[in-house]
Amino acid sequence: MTADPIAETVASLMPRARAELAELVAFRSVADPAVFPKSECEAAAAWVAGALRTEGFQDVAVLDTPDGSQSVYGVLPGPEGAPTVLLYAHYDVQPPLDEAAWLSPPFELTERDGRWYGRGAADCKGGFLMHLLALRALKANGGVPVTVKVIAEGSEEQGTGGLERYAEAHPDLLTADTIVIGDTGNFRVGLPTVTATLRGMTLLRVRVDTLEGNLHSGQFGGAAPDALAALIRVLDSLRAEDGSTRVEGLAADAVWEGLDYPEADFRTDAKVLDGVELIGDGTVSDRIWARPSVTVIGIDAPPVVGATPSIQAGARATVSLRVPPGQDTAEATKLLTAHLEKHTPWGARVAVEQIGQGSAFRADTSSPAYAAMAEAMRAGYPGQEMQTAGQGGSIPLCNTLAALYPNAEILLIGLSEPAAQIHAVNESVSPEELERLSVTEAHFLVNYAESKRG
Repeated sequence: MTADPIAETVASLMPRARAELAELVAFRSVADPAVFPKSECEAAAAWVAGALRTEGFQDVAVLDTPDGSQSVYGVLPGPEGAPTVLLYAHYDVQPPLDEAAWLSPPFELTERDGRWYGRGAADCKGGFLMHLLALRALKANGGVPVTVKVIAEGSEEQGTGGLERYAEAHPDLLTADTIVIGDTGNFRVGLPTVTATLRGMTLLRVRVDTLEGNLHSGQFGGAAPDALAALIRVLDSLRAEDGSTRVEGLAADAVWEGLDYPEADFRTDAKVLDGVELIGDGTVSDRIWARPSVTVIGIDAPPVVGATPSIQAGARATVSLRVPPGQDTAEATKLLTAHLEKHTPWGARVAVEQIGQGSAFRADTSSPAYAAMAEAMRAGYPGQEMQTAGQGGSIPLCNTLAALYPNAEILLIGLSEPAAQIHAVNESVSPEELERLSVTEAHFLVNYAESKRG
């Protein structure tokens, strides 16, 4: 078999990539100043901007977006008449959650069992390194055959829409013939996958109040309405007996027609405890890619340690609803709000506030760019064919880009395969996946340029 010079170059660059990823992971770039200082995100943005300048990007800019975050932009000019490809990643990360539960410090890239551990290693600081590796490999093997734009978002995990609003106000900035979103992942390690659909998301905060202040549970318990108990009833109403999401008026019976996700594999990937049942009905693919799902992602309640015998006067929770393609996120928000209000018991006062939203996305997998990607994945993953899957998560920017640039082809790839445990403790990235996907992206840029010349 003929050696692949691009693959050889990427392999030689992996030690440098590991060192750079360690530098980038070290920034505690959670885009919420209540969690870490804003300076952490600003420092990460400066690092990304410096990396682009080092690679010869022009017009590198740190953009102040309307939500108070920063996105980093740059352009690497290609040959005259070449198509333009926009490469996307985000440098902000999820909070580390319980740092004591990490086997190694969350902001210190640590190698263990053949994987690199650290918050953002896969989602999505590793995605930015993937773009850099692909471009470096091409520069070492004849040059980059397309004009490349890079945009690295600074608040994707918060869902506050800073880059979306900025792009809408500056529509010429991100124009491209095709867009590669480096923020999804393979269905399984070693199985090259493009993501065809993304669920949208709405994020609501619900507050229930029943009393002017907390009361002694012995003196008043049994008659005084407990706000925390009321909130628990409201949240419980969002699920049927089998755990299926139940929001009045919202359809939850769609069927996924693509790649099957065997229940045994899902149980392993999700690390479901022995004897615990999966929730919902239909296939796993139906449940996580084609249907809405509700999750209570936060609740304010007295901690067990230090709790007093009190009836709670007020309680609140943050509720996330994932919305599949084909359902309108704004309408789903209205239905969820009405459901929460209707199911609040005992005449308790309820207030519902929307704090985040993103629309679902469906890609056109019949486009020429997907043919170029399929060929590239054969080069990055010899002996494997490209698979098409859905993803339950949301990337709100996708719909913004699709609306702004209706003729642009959008592809979704990335490093967030199941073993990566993104958003959880002990997030990690497979260096082999980083290497193979970097080779894939480099070949894609070559294939895509050739397809446009043809």
